[in-house]
Amino acid sequence: MTFHTTRFRPLAALLVLVGLSLGMGVSVAPARSEPALVYSVGGKFDGSFNEAAYRGAERFVAETGASYRDFEIARDADSLQALRTFAARGARPVVAIGFNQASAVKSAAKAYPETGFSIVDMVVDAPNVRSVVFREQEGAYIAGLLAAMASKTGTIGFVGGMDIPIIRRFLCGYRQGAEAGRPGTRVLFAMAGNTPAAFADLARGSELARSQIGRGADVIIQAAGGTGIGVLQAAADRGVLGIGTDSNQNGLHPGHMLTSIRKRVDIAVYRNFIDAREGRWTPGIEVLGLEEGGMDWVLDENNRALVTPEMEKAARKAEADIASGAVHVHDVVSEGACPL
Repeated sequence: MTFHTTRFRPLAALLVLVGLSLGMGVSVAPARSEPALVYSVGGKFDGSFNEAAYRGAERFVAETGASYRDFEIARDADSLQALRTFAARGARPVVAIGFNQASAVKSAAKAYPETGFSIVDMVVDAPNVRSVVFREQEGAYIAGLLAAMASKTGTIGFVGGMDIPIIRRFLCGYRQGAEAGRPGTRVLFAMAGNTPAAFADLARGSELARSQIGRGADVIIQAAGGTGIGVLQAAADRGVLGIGTDSNQNGLHPGHMLTSIRKRVDIAVYRNFIDAREGRWTPGIEVLGLEEGGMDWVLDENNRALVTPEMEKAARKAEADIASGAVHVHDVVSEGACPL
């Protein structure tokens, strides 16, 4: 039996998973070694973080002809059961998307020491876990630089999701890039909340974006997952520029999207799946930034007219300088409070 959320509603699928795990009279098929993917809250097709993970898994299928299993959690409490059930049924590796699954990954890894687990966007210290994290501040720097150069008011905005260190890291990089793009640029910022639900509230995102637009922001970046879809909609509705994150969101509002800063969650998932298939999967910590192709920015037909040659040149130079170490982007997680 293969669990794909295109066939099961999340609650129903969870009940099936629970039934299998507890042996409630359900016949269990022989274990198979397909990889498995457990999405974060917000849904597989959130247009952002989860969807990037899905694309990585689908790339794996397209290139290998192999299959995988996946599951959408409706709430954080669903994570552990999904991880344990996939492990019990022989999935290798089991990949969890999002920092909010860290405790579940730690528990599942302890219960199934022979199974390789991976978590994207958080570090879990266990001998059978691969942790993939990103230098988000590097991509954010490019976004801030472009936003400051594009702004006509000298005021730009930032809407984050849950107020956590990863988002603060992104904010600091954005502010640092803005200062490099145009010294004295004013950066307005707000967070959508203090729980994971802050990543799945379109109305809240729209509200925060409208507030910043009212205070003069004419370019706004979203670092808020599904909530960010509301941010970008509000920006387009008010005739200002939005900046997407995680996935390429330029196509959501062509002509109103300055760029998208991609956190290559797709690459993280793809590498986990391929490494396991080819027998080279190992646990440990993998850190991806501009140099490794783990962060990038998008220039395509949807935003080409908005990015001037001067802006592109400045962004490309910044990319090269960050990758070489000539420009250091502050990391609030390891280096303390943002200096700006």
